[in-house]
Amino acid sequence: MSTTYLDFEKPVAELEAKIADLEATAEKGDGPSIKEEVRKLKQKSAKQLQDLYKDLSAWRKTQVARHPERPHFTDYVEGLCEEYQPLAGDRVYGDDEAVLGGLAKFEGRSVVIMGHEKGRTTESRLRHNFGMAHPEGYRKAVRLMDLAERFGLPVITMPDTSGAYPGKAGEERGQAEAIARGTEKALTLKVPMVTLIIGEGMSGGAIAIAAANKVLMMEHAIYSVISPEGCASILYRDAAKARDAAEAMKITARDLKSLKVIDAIVKEPMGGAHRDPAKAIASAGKAISKALGELDGMSPAELKRQRRERFYAIGREGL
Repeated sequence: MSTTYLDFEKPVAELEAKIADLEATAEKGDGPSIKEEVRKLKQKSAKQLQDLYKDLSAWRKTQVARHPERPHFTDYVEGLCEEYQPLAGDRVYGDDEAVLGGLAKFEGRSVVIMGHEKGRTTESRLRHNFGMAHPEGYRKAVRLMDLAERFGLPVITMPDTSGAYPGKAGEERGQAEAIARGTEKALTLKVPMVTLIIGEGMSGGAIAIAAANKVLMMEHAIYSVISPEGCASILYRDAAKARDAAEAMKITARDLKSLKVIDAIVKEPMGGAHRDPAKAIASAGKAISKALGELDGMSPAELKRQRRERFYAIGREGL
């Protein structure tokens, strides 16, 4: 269970703190009456959590998508794959650990899997550059897609980034070109490709590995051409208006499903994936399996045509 509470979860935090105190008291001595009080408080806490999460605003979903204890790419790989063999480097400049990927077995089937990794500790976050990839990260992604195509392996991708690295080093090494190449490769891939947005799917940094046959999205993930803060800075000249931008941008799974930007929403445990990562990962695995099954038997030409048609259909209804 999460130990970090978001601002809007304060009522639940207070109840769960009280429950923990009562349980500690009950352990020291007998307490049938205390246990009954704990039971009632747990019911109240569950109801409170359900009420908070039954209709989250876009800004609150943004907060959930960024939760520090939300499962990351490496957690999904560990929970869903066997025989994972990471591959490193772009064969041009170096290895970027903001994008991880390699070969794996998913439900006994050989696949290429890749995604952004943000890291958890200060050290790992720095090593993974907070999930913000340099050009070599996207060139590594293209290399992995080439490998998948060569051996006829399905591709599974899991974007989770606030955006591609925006610094000088990225620009010097061709950030825009690398993102464009990644997007082009995904769109023309001759093997099935399934994408699952697991947290933040922001900007071209996400699109470069998300132009798939099937695009799925975790219930409380967000997906957009720019972060709410970036949008607010440009449109409102005030990053503090990120909340307003989030509401206007249609970044939630429900909004994007209605616009045909994504194909399916993966249900999360009550209170978000960070409250029960194992359950969230299991649900994701079922959704990915279903999506891959729907693409089985399609020829390379059919896969490319299906991918093209799904992107042409974006926004036709719901606008």
